[in-house]
Amino acid sequence: MKIRTTARLALLAVLGTLTASQALGQTPQKQTAPPSLQPSTNQTPQAVPGLTVYSREVDLIFTVTDKHGAFVTGLQQQNFGLLDDGRPPERVVQFKQQTNLPLRVGIMMDTSSSIRQRFQFEQQAATDFLLQVLHPADRAFVEGFDVQTDVSQDFTNRIDLLDTGIRRLRPGGGTALFDSLYKTCRDQMLTLQQDISVRKALVLVSDGDDDYSRATETDAIKMCQRAETIVYTISTNTGPSRDKGDDVLQQVADATGGQAFYPTRIDDVAIGFHNIEVELRSQYSLVYIPADFKQDGSFRTIYLQCLDPRYSVRAKKGYFAPKPPE
Repeated sequence: MKIRTTARLALLAVLGTLTASQALGQTPQKQTAPPSLQPSTNQTPQAVPGLTVYSREVDLIFTVTDKHGAFVTGLQQQNFGLLDDGRPPERVVQFKQQTNLPLRVGIMMDTSSSIRQRFQFEQQAATDFLLQVLHPADRAFVEGFDVQTDVSQDFTNRIDLLDTGIRRLRPGGGTALFDSLYKTCRDQMLTLQQDISVRKALVLVSDGDDDYSRATETDAIKMCQRAETIVYTISTNTGPSRDKGDDVLQQVADATGGQAFYPTRIDDVAIGFHNIEVELRSQYSLVYIPADFKQDGSFRTIYLQCLDPRYSVRAKKGYFAPKPPE
Protein backbone atom coordinates (compact mmCIF):
# COMPACT_ATOMS: atom_id res chain seq x y z
CA MET A 1 0.00 0.00 0.00
CA LYS A 2 1.44 3.41 -0.96
CA ILE A 3 1.92 6.01 1.73
CA ARG A 4 0.25 9.32 1.03
CA THR A 5 2.57 12.17 0.17
CA THR A 6 1.88 14.06 3.40
CA ALA A 7 2.54 11.00 5.53
CA ARG A 8 5.69 10.26 3.57
CA LEU A 9 6.91 13.82 4.14
CA ALA A 10 6.32 13.46 7.85
CA LEU A 11 8.07 10.11 7.97
CA LEU A 12 11.16 10.96 5.95
CA ALA A 13 11.74 14.38 7.47
CA VAL A 14 11.43 13.00 10.97
CA LEU A 15 14.90 13.33 12.42
CA GLY A 16 15.33 16.97 11.54
CA THR A 17 18.00 16.41 8.89
CA LEU A 18 16.00 15.77 5.70
CA THR A 19 14.60 18.46 3.43
CA ALA A 20 11.22 18.37 1.76
CA SER A 21 12.86 17.65 -1.61
CA GLN A 22 14.63 14.62 -0.11
CA ALA A 23 11.39 13.40 1.40
CA LEU A 24 9.75 13.58 -2.02
CA GLY A 25 12.37 11.26 -3.43
CA GLN A 26 14.71 13.72 -5.11
CA THR A 27 18.42 13.01 -4.98
CA PRO A 28 19.89 14.49 -1.79
CA GLN A 29 23.10 16.47 -1.85
CA LYS A 30 26.09 14.62 -0.52
CA GLN A 31 26.88 15.53 3.07
CA THR A 32 30.46 15.78 4.27
CA ALA A 33 29.51 14.64 7.75
CA PRO A 34 26.33 13.46 9.43
CA PRO A 35 24.44 16.11 11.36
CA SER A 36 25.27 16.09 15.04
CA LEU A 37 22.68 14.94 17.53
CA GLN A 38 21.36 17.54 19.87
CA PRO A 39 21.62 16.28 23.45
CA SER A 40 18.65 16.48 25.73
CA THR A 41 18.35 19.80 27.53
CA ASN A 42 15.77 18.51 29.99
CA GLN A 43 16.95 18.75 33.53
CA THR A 44 16.15 15.98 35.94
CA PRO A 45 12.99 16.97 37.83
CA GLN A 46 13.35 17.57 41.52
CA ALA A 47 11.77 14.88 43.64
CA VAL A 48 8.49 15.89 45.21
CA PRO A 49 7.09 13.85 48.12
CA GLY A 50 4.17 11.72 46.94
CA LEU A 51 4.76 12.54 43.25
CA THR A 52 6.05 9.99 40.72
CA VAL A 53 7.85 11.50 37.72
CA TYR A 54 7.88 9.51 34.48
CA SER A 55 10.46 10.03 31.76
CA ARG A 56 9.12 10.99 28.34
CA GLU A 57 12.14 9.50 26.63
CA VAL A 58 11.64 6.38 24.51
CA ASP A 59 14.64 4.09 24.04
CA LEU A 60 14.18 2.16 20.81
CA ILE A 61 16.51 -0.75 20.05
CA PHE A 62 16.46 -1.97 16.46
CA THR A 63 18.29 -4.08 13.89
CA VAL A 64 18.98 -3.39 10.21
CA THR A 65 19.49 -6.14 7.63
CA ASP A 66 20.06 -6.29 3.90
CA LYS A 67 18.07 -8.38 1.42
CA HIS A 68 20.21 -11.42 2.28
CA GLY A 69 19.51 -11.09 6.01
CA ALA A 70 23.03 -9.88 6.84
CA PHE A 71 23.30 -7.30 9.61
CA VAL A 72 24.03 -3.73 8.48
CA THR A 73 26.10 -1.54 10.78
CA GLY A 74 27.62 1.91 10.41
CA LEU A 75 24.41 3.76 9.48
CA GLN A 76 23.76 7.25 10.81
CA GLN A 77 20.80 9.14 12.24
CA GLN A 78 19.83 10.74 8.94
CA ASN A 79 19.42 7.30 7.37
CA PHE A 80 16.16 6.66 9.24
CA GLY A 81 12.63 7.97 9.51
CA LEU A 82 10.30 7.39 12.45
CA LEU A 83 6.64 7.86 13.33
CA ASP A 84 5.51 7.49 16.94
CA ASP A 85 1.75 7.12 17.20
CA GLY A 86 1.53 8.53 13.67
CA ARG A 87 3.66 11.62 14.37
CA PRO A 88 7.33 12.52 14.01
CA PRO A 89 9.08 12.70 17.39
CA GLU A 90 9.39 16.05 19.11
CA ARG A 91 13.14 15.67 19.47
CA VAL A 92 15.93 13.11 19.10
CA VAL A 93 17.99 12.84 22.26
CA GLN A 94 20.54 10.26 21.18
CA PHE A 95 21.40 7.95 18.31
CA LYS A 96 24.19 5.38 18.36
CA GLN A 97 25.16 1.81 17.77
CA GLN A 98 24.76 -0.07 21.04
CA THR A 99 26.93 -3.03 20.18
CA ASN A 100 28.35 -3.23 23.70
CA LEU A 101 25.31 -2.40 25.82
CA PRO A 102 25.16 -4.79 28.82
CA LEU A 103 22.70 -7.63 28.30
CA ARG A 104 20.06 -9.07 30.58
CA VAL A 105 19.09 -12.30 28.85
CA GLY A 106 16.67 -15.03 29.81
CA ILE A 107 16.76 -18.53 28.33
CA MET A 108 13.23 -19.98 28.30
CA MET A 109 13.23 -23.66 27.45
CA ASP A 110 10.07 -25.60 26.72
CA THR A 111 10.17 -28.66 28.98
CA SER A 112 6.82 -30.11 27.96
CA SER A 113 6.51 -33.70 26.78
CA SER A 114 6.30 -32.67 23.12
CA ILE A 115 10.01 -31.80 22.92
CA ARG A 116 11.40 -34.71 24.97
CA GLN A 117 13.41 -36.30 22.14
CA ARG A 118 15.13 -33.02 21.25
CA PHE A 119 15.77 -31.71 24.74
CA GLN A 120 19.34 -32.84 25.37
CA PHE A 121 20.63 -31.17 22.22
CA GLU A 122 18.77 -27.96 23.09
CA GLN A 123 20.43 -27.93 26.51
CA GLN A 124 23.89 -28.11 24.96
CA ALA A 125 23.08 -25.40 22.40
CA ALA A 126 21.81 -23.10 25.17
CA THR A 127 25.03 -23.54 27.18
CA ASP A 128 27.15 -22.86 24.10
CA PHE A 129 25.12 -19.71 23.44
CA LEU A 130 25.75 -18.38 26.94
CA LEU A 131 29.46 -19.16 26.65
CA GLN A 132 29.60 -17.00 23.53
CA VAL A 133 27.28 -14.14 24.42
CA LEU A 134 28.04 -13.30 28.05
CA HIS A 135 30.57 -10.54 28.66
CA PRO A 136 31.65 -9.47 32.19
CA ALA A 137 28.87 -6.84 32.49
CA ASP A 138 26.13 -9.18 31.23
CA ARG A 139 23.73 -11.30 33.26
CA ALA A 140 21.47 -14.20 32.30
CA PHE A 141 18.91 -16.52 33.87
CA VAL A 142 17.61 -19.97 32.94
CA GLU A 143 14.00 -21.10 33.06
CA GLY A 144 12.08 -24.19 32.04
CA PHE A 145 8.34 -24.21 31.49
CA ASP A 146 5.58 -26.73 30.93
CA VAL A 147 2.33 -26.04 32.79
CA GLN A 148 4.40 -24.07 35.31
CA THR A 149 7.61 -22.07 35.19
CA ASP A 150 10.82 -23.16 36.90
CA VAL A 151 13.59 -20.57 37.22
CA SER A 152 16.43 -23.02 37.75
CA GLN A 153 19.02 -20.24 37.88
CA ASP A 154 18.37 -16.55 38.51
CA PHE A 155 20.39 -13.69 36.99
CA THR A 156 24.12 -14.36 37.16
CA ASN A 157 27.28 -14.01 35.08
CA ARG A 158 28.65 -17.41 36.11
CA ILE A 159 28.50 -19.89 33.25
CA ASP A 160 28.92 -22.86 35.60
CA LEU A 161 25.78 -21.91 37.52
CA LEU A 162 23.83 -21.28 34.33
CA ASP A 163 24.95 -24.61 32.88
CA THR A 164 23.90 -26.37 36.08
CA GLY A 165 20.52 -24.65 35.83
CA ILE A 166 20.11 -25.85 32.23
CA ARG A 167 21.09 -29.44 33.13
CA ARG A 168 18.68 -29.43 36.04
CA LEU A 169 15.66 -29.02 33.75
CA ARG A 170 13.67 -32.15 32.89
CA PRO A 171 10.98 -32.52 30.19
CA GLY A 172 7.44 -33.65 30.99
CA GLY A 173 3.87 -32.32 31.22
CA GLY A 174 1.66 -30.04 29.15
CA THR A 175 2.48 -26.62 27.74
CA ALA A 176 1.44 -23.23 29.10
CA LEU A 177 3.50 -21.08 26.73
CA PHE A 178 1.51 -17.85 27.02
CA ASP A 179 1.20 -18.06 30.81
CA SER A 180 4.94 -18.67 31.08
CA LEU A 181 5.92 -15.82 28.78
CA TYR A 182 3.55 -13.44 30.57
CA LYS A 183 4.82 -14.43 34.01
CA THR A 184 8.49 -14.30 33.00
CA CYS A 185 8.27 -10.78 31.57
CA ARG A 186 6.23 -9.61 34.56
CA ASP A 187 8.41 -11.13 37.27
CA GLN A 188 11.90 -11.25 35.74
CA MET A 189 12.02 -8.33 33.29
CA LEU A 190 9.45 -5.71 34.29
CA THR A 191 10.78 -5.54 37.85
CA LEU A 192 14.45 -5.49 36.83
CA GLN A 193 16.17 -2.57 38.55
CA GLN A 194 19.41 -1.30 36.99
CA ASP A 195 21.62 1.74 37.56
CA ILE A 196 22.86 1.55 33.96
CA SER A 197 21.21 1.16 30.56
CA VAL A 198 20.81 -2.50 29.61
CA ARG A 199 19.30 -4.47 26.78
CA LYS A 200 16.62 -6.97 27.85
CA ALA A 201 16.01 -10.06 25.73
CA LEU A 202 14.44 -13.48 26.01
CA VAL A 203 15.43 -16.52 23.97
CA LEU A 204 12.38 -18.79 23.75
CA VAL A 205 13.04 -22.38 22.63
CA SER A 206 9.74 -24.12 21.94
CA ASP A 207 7.50 -25.71 19.33
CA GLY A 208 5.01 -22.87 19.91
CA ASP A 209 2.16 -25.14 20.99
CA ASP A 210 0.00 -24.19 23.98
CA ASP A 211 -2.62 -26.45 25.53
CA TYR A 212 -2.89 -25.12 29.07
CA SER A 213 -2.61 -21.30 29.34
CA ARG A 214 -5.22 -19.01 30.81
CA ALA A 215 -3.46 -16.00 29.29
CA THR A 216 -3.86 -15.38 25.57
CA GLU A 217 -1.16 -14.74 23.01
CA THR A 218 -2.13 -11.05 23.05
CA ASP A 219 -1.79 -10.93 26.85
CA ALA A 220 1.70 -12.39 26.64
CA ILE A 221 2.84 -10.01 23.90
CA LYS A 222 1.50 -6.98 25.76
CA MET A 223 3.44 -7.94 28.87
CA CYS A 224 6.64 -8.33 26.83
CA GLN A 225 6.06 -4.85 25.43
CA ARG A 226 5.41 -3.41 28.89
CA ALA A 227 8.65 -4.96 30.09
CA GLU A 228 10.47 -3.57 27.00
CA THR A 229 11.86 -7.01 26.27
CA ILE A 230 12.89 -8.32 22.86
CA VAL A 231 11.90 -11.96 22.31
CA TYR A 232 13.84 -14.25 19.99
CA THR A 233 12.23 -17.58 19.25
CA ILE A 234 13.79 -20.86 18.10
CA SER A 235 11.34 -23.45 16.85
CA THR A 236 11.88 -27.09 17.80
CA ASN A 237 9.51 -28.20 15.05
CA THR A 238 11.79 -29.75 12.44
CA GLY A 239 8.99 -31.00 10.22
CA PRO A 240 8.87 -30.31 6.46
CA SER A 241 6.42 -27.42 6.83
CA ARG A 242 5.56 -24.73 9.34
CA ASP A 243 2.60 -25.35 11.62
CA LYS A 244 0.39 -23.25 13.91
CA GLY A 245 2.99 -23.20 16.67
CA ASP A 246 5.58 -21.77 14.28
CA ASP A 247 3.19 -18.95 13.40
CA VAL A 248 2.81 -18.16 17.10
CA LEU A 249 6.58 -17.93 17.52
CA GLN A 250 6.77 -15.58 14.52
CA GLN A 251 4.06 -13.29 15.87
CA VAL A 252 5.69 -13.00 19.30
CA ALA A 253 9.08 -12.21 17.79
CA ASP A 254 7.68 -9.67 15.30
CA ALA A 255 5.70 -7.76 17.94
CA THR A 256 8.70 -7.34 20.24
CA GLY A 257 11.39 -6.56 17.67
CA GLY A 258 13.01 -9.99 17.78
CA GLN A 259 13.35 -12.72 15.19
CA ALA A 260 12.03 -16.25 14.76
CA PHE A 261 14.32 -19.06 13.67
CA TYR A 262 13.16 -22.31 12.10
CA PRO A 263 15.88 -24.99 12.07
CA THR A 264 15.27 -27.69 9.46
CA ARG A 265 17.28 -30.17 11.52
CA ILE A 266 17.67 -30.42 15.26
CA ASP A 267 21.41 -29.85 14.80
CA ASP A 268 20.59 -26.40 13.39
CA VAL A 269 19.19 -25.19 16.72
CA ALA A 270 22.73 -24.15 17.59
CA ILE A 271 22.81 -21.96 14.47
CA GLY A 272 19.72 -20.12 15.74
CA PHE A 273 21.46 -19.42 19.05
CA HIS A 274 24.54 -18.19 17.19
CA ASN A 275 22.53 -15.82 15.00
CA ILE A 276 20.90 -14.31 18.09
CA GLU A 277 24.32 -13.79 19.67
CA VAL A 278 25.53 -11.90 16.58
CA GLU A 279 22.38 -9.78 16.41
CA LEU A 280 22.57 -8.71 20.05
CA ARG A 281 25.93 -7.11 19.25
CA SER A 282 24.78 -5.51 15.97
CA GLN A 283 21.92 -3.25 17.02
CA TYR A 284 21.19 0.46 17.14
CA SER A 285 19.69 2.64 19.86
CA LEU A 286 17.51 5.67 19.18
CA VAL A 287 16.39 7.73 22.16
CA TYR A 288 13.72 10.31 21.43
CA ILE A 289 10.92 12.35 22.95
CA PRO A 290 7.55 11.61 21.31
CA ALA A 291 5.21 14.36 20.23
CA ASP A 292 1.84 14.87 21.91
CA PHE A 293 2.79 12.43 24.66
CA LYS A 294 0.23 11.60 27.32
CA GLN A 295 0.77 9.53 30.45
CA ASP A 296 -2.49 7.65 30.01
CA GLY A 297 -1.35 4.03 29.76
CA SER A 298 -2.27 3.84 26.07
CA PHE A 299 -0.40 1.80 23.48
CA ARG A 300 1.61 3.95 21.09
CA THR A 301 2.61 2.48 17.73
CA ILE A 302 6.12 2.75 16.30
CA TYR A 303 6.93 2.82 12.59
CA LEU A 304 10.65 2.94 11.85
CA GLN A 305 12.03 2.84 8.31
CA CYS A 306 15.46 2.97 6.70
CA LEU A 307 15.49 5.50 3.89
CA ASP A 308 17.69 3.23 1.81
CA PRO A 309 15.27 0.73 0.20
CA ARG A 310 17.97 -1.94 0.18
CA TYR A 311 17.72 -2.30 3.94
CA SER A 312 14.99 -3.51 6.30
CA VAL A 313 14.50 -2.46 9.91
CA ARG A 314 13.30 -4.76 12.66
CA ALA A 315 12.00 -3.07 15.82
CA LYS A 316 9.20 -3.45 18.33
CA LYS A 317 5.77 -2.45 17.05
CA GLY A 318 5.06 -0.05 19.90
CA TYR A 319 5.05 0.51 23.65
CA PHE A 320 2.74 1.42 26.51
CA ALA A 321 2.88 4.97 27.84
CA PRO A 322 3.27 5.07 31.63
CA LYS A 323 0.13 5.65 33.61
CA PRO A 324 0.28 7.54 36.92
CA PRO A 325 -1.02 5.53 39.88
CA GLU A 326 -4.57 6.34 40.89
